[in-house]
Formats: sequence, C-alpha cells, structure tokens
Amino acid sequence: MTNTLKSALLFLAFGATCTAAGAHVGTDLHSHGSFMAGLLHPLAGMDHLLAMVAVGVWSAVSARRAGPTLLWGPLAFANMLVLGALLGLRGVGAAVVEPMVAASVLVLGLLVLTRQGMHAAASVALVGGFAVFHGLAHGAELVTTGNAFAAVAGMFVATLALHLAGVALGWTLRAANVWATRATGAAVAASGAALLMQLA
Repeated sequence: MTNTLKSALLFLAFGATCTAAGAHVGTDLHSHGSFMAGLLHPLAGMDHLLAMVAVGVWSAVSARRAGPTLLWGPLAFANMLVLGALLGLRGVGAAVVEPMVAASVLVLGLLVLTRQGMHAAASVALVGGFAVFHGLAHGAELVTTGNAFAAVAGMFVATLALHLAGVALGWTLRAANVWATRATGAAVAASGAALLMQLA
C-alpha cells in the first residue's frame, strides 16, 4: 500500500469515526465569537471539514491540467460560505440547513469517487450553493456573539486552508492508483449518508 493511499485512508477513517459523534462539536461559537474561534470551528465540525477537503480533492482529481481552474471551486465555496454566514447572522435560515450540509458531504464524496468533472460555471454553482448552507449553519451559531465578523473572517481563512489541503491531497491521488481516489470518495460519501441518517 502506497503512502498516498495510507494517508488518505487514515484521514477518512478518522472522519468516519468522528461523524458518529455528530456534526457540530468542539469550539463554542456562542460564547467565543473571535477570529481564533472561527479559525478552529471548521476543524471541529466533521461535516464541514469533510466537505471543505472534498471540494479541494474534487477540484484536483477532475481537472484536466494544473492551473487557476483548480481554485474556482474552493474560491466559490469560501466566498459563498461568508455570504451564508452573513445571512445567518441576520436570522435567515430554514429547517433544511442541516440536511443540505449532510447532503453536500454525500454529493461531494460521490463526485470524488467518480472523478466527474463539470463545466466551470456548473461546478461553481454547485459548490457555491452547498457553501451557502454551511455558512447559514455557522451564522446561526454566531448570532449571540459579540465579535461575529471576526469569527467569520477566521472561518474564511480556515476554509481556504482546508480547500488547499484537499487540492494537495487530490493532486497526489491523481498520480496514485485510481482506487485510492475511489476509496477516498466512497468514505466521504458514506460519512454524508451517515449524517443524513442521523437527521432522519
């Protein structure tokens, strides 16, 4: 087993284990609305972490070649996440937020598994749409904080970092056996399915 496959499976085994504990755990944004809390929060919610890394992996494994197009999906997600968080701060939200967050993990996992590419506009719309729901979930948690905008800035930075980690992992998977990518996507999709089942 290659080091690439070992690293991917280790990360995903950790993700699958943590998924059982629930989507939003760890950093308490209700009482700590700061840049550092926002920076750490995406790392504490396994649904957010898996989705953000999967966006980067999918961007890399479905790309025809290296270049700026690798960043279109990650930039769309990060910016629309901020928009969603700002809307959430204003009380916008719906009962479908958590199911949509879980569905995003499932769909992104399936896209990694199939290495299915899309037209740039379609991929930006899909990823950006999912990101709005991730942002709404965060924004709803930030309503009672005193420094919500600093926390949103922290989440933006953490989100970009997770996307870039995903791009690096995905680009490494391109050079590995195709089943390494398929196993990665299947594990992410299974985590999304498990999250949806928890919400049922």
